[in-house]
Amino acid sequence: MPNQQPPSVGRYIDPLVDFAFKKIFGSEPNKDLLIAFLNEVFRGRKVIVNLTYNKNEHHGDLKHEGAAIFDLQCTGDKGEQFIIEIQRGRQGYFKERALFYTSRLISNQAPKGKRSQWAYNLSEVYLIALLEDFTSAAGPYPKYLHEVYLCDTDTGEIFYDKLGFTYIELSKFVKTESELVTELDKWLYVLKHMSEMGKIPAYLRKPIFEKLFNIAEYANFTKEEKDMYDSSQKYKWDNQNTLNYALTEGIQKGIEQGKLEEALAIARELKKEGLAIEFIAKTTKLSVDVIEKL
Repeated sequence: MPNQQPPSVGRYIDPLVDFAFKKIFGSEPNKDLLIAFLNEVFRGRKVIVNLTYNKNEHHGDLKHEGAAIFDLQCTGDKGEQFIIEIQRGRQGYFKERALFYTSRLISNQAPKGKRSQWAYNLSEVYLIALLEDFTSAAGPYPKYLHEVYLCDTDTGEIFYDKLGFTYIELSKFVKTESELVTELDKWLYVLKHMSEMGKIPAYLRKPIFEKLFNIAEYANFTKEEKDMYDSSQKYKWDNQNTLNYALTEGIQKGIEQGKLEEALAIARELKKEGLAIEFIAKTTKLSVDVIEKL
């Protein structure tokens, strides 16, 4: 049965709630946190010294072309562009959306004139996706960190190294505190478990993590921030509750979880477009009750 009670707020917020993630990583005073996290994600392959936050909505050249809206988007000190996304649950066409997002940043680099002088000198573009519940492969496949580049399929040689996709499947990151070895391990553990902690652990007693925990302490929020966090947390809980309800119904009907979650994602998009509930139900094979809860 779905959980009928919203989660209580502990000492620290859940960093994977939309408002919390942007508060922690998306503001100028806290960009050292994002720089530290990204440097651990790249693990020495790239070193970011500084970055600048950019607008998170990019419109196309044509009037009716859809916009790409990112969770966070920033530019590194060498001109690299980074998209940081949180994926909550399975969504249809996630890989296609990732390609659309990065392609928009690439195409936006083209100047309106003097392209011969520009000579297609593209800056690097990277997408880093934190997959909270979504998994890219079925079964007990243990790998949680995936790095994807364009490469030669025969030799594995990188064809183009200025476009990269990093996917971190948090549902597969199951290390305990005693198993944390690298700094990236510690970051991922904190992102996944901070809201359950009552104090900062001794092994995280470093300035960067102390700042992180201080920002994430719920008691330090203003009333307006608390209201925004509570609303964002409730939205996340409502979505999970709807998914749990749909899964229960799907199991009874013998629907596979992946197909059910994809149907839910499609239903959300159709509902946003204002289409009739009955039409969405017929299209996705979901019940009217489930769609109304979305």
